[in-house]
Amino acid sequence: MNITRMGEQWIASRIQQKGDSKCVPWKSLRDLVLVHPAVKKRVDVFALGIYGLVIFPKALGHIDEAVSDLFDRLSKGVTPVPAILTETFRSLNACRRAGEGRFIGCA
Repeated sequence: MNITRMGEQWIASRIQQKGDSKCVPWKSLRDLVLVHPAVKKRVDVFALGIYGLVIFPKALGHIDEAVSDLFDRLSKGVTPVPAILTETFRSLNACRRAGEGRFIGCA
């Protein structure tokens, strides 16, 4: 997990297992946004928080490892489209599991 180039020790001390994925609590990222001296890094971490909590929520109040990896790939110029489509498909399947039947894609 790479959170805007924070050190491995920082990440390892804050990472938590939530269900089947590794997550970082929003509180840890919020604290980083409030105290980090570099404005660009604060903006990056805040954007990561918005995406993790609003766009791709998985565990309440936590940022999923997949969202952090998406941000890492974006900084390297890799397109996020396949990751976004995969996450959308997973979310739709999870919604259908709660009801009857299942989402099988476009027919």
